Amino acid sequence: MYVVAGATGRVGSVVAKTLLTNGAGVRVLVRRSSDAEQWRAEGADVRILQLDDRAALADALRGCAGFFTLLPFDLHVANLAEHAERLTCSIAGAVADAAVPHVVMLSSMGADLAEGTGPITGLNRLERALRETGTVLTALRSGHFQEKVADVIEIARESGVYPVFADSADTPVPMVATADLGSVAARALQTPPDTSENLDILGASYSERAVAKLLGESLGRELRVTTVPEEAWSAAFVEAGFRPHVADSLAELYRADAQGLLAPRGDRSVLVDIPMEATLAGMLAGR
Repeated sequence: MYVVAGATGRVGSVVAKTLLTNGAGVRVLVRRSSDAEQWRAEGADVRILQLDDRAALADALRGCAGFFTLLPFDLHVANLAEHAERLTCSIAGAVADAAVPHVVMLSSMGADLAEGTGPITGLNRLERALRETGTVLTALRSGHFQEKVADVIEIARESGVYPVFADSADTPVPMVATADLGSVAARALQTPPDTSENLDILGASYSERAVAKLLGESLGRELRVTTVPEEAWSAAFVEAGFRPHVADSLAELYRADAQGLLAPRGDRSVLVDIPMEATLAGMLAGR
């Protein structure tokens, strides 16, 4: 039996469905009862719980062969650091309580750094806390998600502007589809390593200008790429509705990316190949 957190999300849903397709026993963790029936119909066992409920999570994990987990980001909480620490203590504590032998964690490039990376610092803490439990940890560190384009689709559709939070829109960076991440995670669960390892998940590289061109073609209009200067990042995030401390954290994340801090530094690399065109087509079709 494998336990999958985040089963209603882009990555977790692929992990669970891939395992079920492979004939594995799967227990999914969902927060709402309304999400349970779909997974029961797919053949999964379901537990309804919150990841910060250590006792309930430990009970759901007992006897499992492996656990896929992530650190849910909630950019609307009153305190990002406290939110991440509460989840980290619960997740790692439950893994220790249930003596889970193998954990696959959705992490990020830059999670090897303890500071200076905005919200990713929470992933650094969770990686370290999980290793301290004695479990074998497989940390999947990807760079940019291809699906981040969802944040600007409506802006682009309505205004014809594609905003970029960087000095340049012409620097190619690896972008990974979440479906590829889910497939890698499912494979890692079923083929656990002997010791903990950090995997850099690398997809094809695209510049933001190239992504804007692909999106514009899909929307049937030419998009104007606009770079937002660094000094305006925090204010732009506040204007978008985020609390000032969250805006500053997001600006720190973008600054770390611009400085090259979110780089592949894992034990080995895994190459994935879903192209941006396929991801865009799926998103615009509502899949």
